[in-house]
Amino acid sequence: MASSQNGTEPIVPVDDSINPRVKSLKPSKTMAITDHATALVQAGVPVIRLAAGEPDFDTPAAISEAGINAIREGHTRYTPNTGTIELRKAICHKLKEENGLDYTPDQIIVSNGAKQCIMQAVLAVCSPGDEVLIPAPFWVSYPEMARLADAEPVILPTDISDNFLLNPELLASKINEKSRLLILCSPSNPTGSVYPKELLEQIADMVRKYPRLLVLSDEIYEHIIYSPAKHTSFASLPGMYDRTLTVNGFSKAFAMTGWRLGYLACPKHFLSACAKIQSQNTSGASSISQKAGLAGLNLGYAGGEAVATMVKAFRERRDFLLKSFRELPGVKISEPQGAFYLFIDFSAHYGSEVEGFGTIKDSESLCRFFLDKAQVALVPGDAFGDDKCVRISYAASLTTLEAAVNNIKEAMTFLKPPVAV
Repeated sequence: MASSQNGTEPIVPVDDSINPRVKSLKPSKTMAITDHATALVQAGVPVIRLAAGEPDFDTPAAISEAGINAIREGHTRYTPNTGTIELRKAICHKLKEENGLDYTPDQIIVSNGAKQCIMQAVLAVCSPGDEVLIPAPFWVSYPEMARLADAEPVILPTDISDNFLLNPELLASKINEKSRLLILCSPSNPTGSVYPKELLEQIADMVRKYPRLLVLSDEIYEHIIYSPAKHTSFASLPGMYDRTLTVNGFSKAFAMTGWRLGYLACPKHFLSACAKIQSQNTSGASSISQKAGLAGLNLGYAGGEAVATMVKAFRERRDFLLKSFRELPGVKISEPQGAFYLFIDFSAHYGSEVEGFGTIKDSESLCRFFLDKAQVALVPGDAFGDDKCVRISYAASLTTLEAAVNNIKEAMTFLKPPVAV
């Protein structure tokens, strides 16, 4: 046995074991790729970063000023665990006016981002062995959150030909006595798909048959939506209010990703459980961010002109990318109705050989190829549960997107189709 530095006491090895649930978690590929691309840029490589899921706009001035004023006026202390009463009242007003939902402040919890709201909701309602139903493509964190709660993620595949929308018949075939939570995201990350009200009603009809089944409705991209598509809150459908946990926040629509502010609205007994978790975890969200969020809600219906201006720009960028990628052979596209992502099927090019690179086997190797040859950072679709596709964020200027498209088109000329055997 080894001795300590003074040679008298034996060294006892440190137990470096990790909680099995944590050990089983997969790291977020979107974060990993974003960090890698940032490191390349810092090293002088001119990488075009289209991997991150955040708006490229500055936070609207009125919101930033409210945050600055909060600091100057001394609003820098702890807030109540579930959020300030003024912000929770404002959220209730927003949900009533924009979503047709009646909530009271004690049915609202404000957290450090919508991600925290989702994690706490999953922990609050899921027990070991429960199943969490997740349509794919999905936001990368949903399955891992289920695993952290010792629940089992059950993936429900969708198809690009159906605009990546969940088939109610598939849902019906997967529900059983272990099914506890169905997670819906509309507008969707990563596809930009928006669930029409008629389809949500069909899903609600299915959910209604199973008393144990709850729905987590992730509505963080609610205001980034392109007419004629319309957003419907799942909790507003008949019979769904008591079994829906609605998550929203300020990051996407108000370009407030760094402010870390989200909220959950749900029945009181679920809210109390989430509040208990938050009280022993982070406690209340930043007092400064809450003042800023209040100013965001005061900009007007759906964020007023400030949000409308950003959405108009996102739509122009989307239309440019749709036109550009439709010119490429062997590419399938579902036209996004919301959010700021394209989820493009490049699988016709899998098996292609690239001199000096190797074989394009899957979405991950394709994204490595684009990073290497086109100097464009994208996210492989396997991170979202669909290996045929890659996600492109168009939260970047038109000039940047034009350069990215040109680089990608030029890089694809290096692809040599596989030789038929």
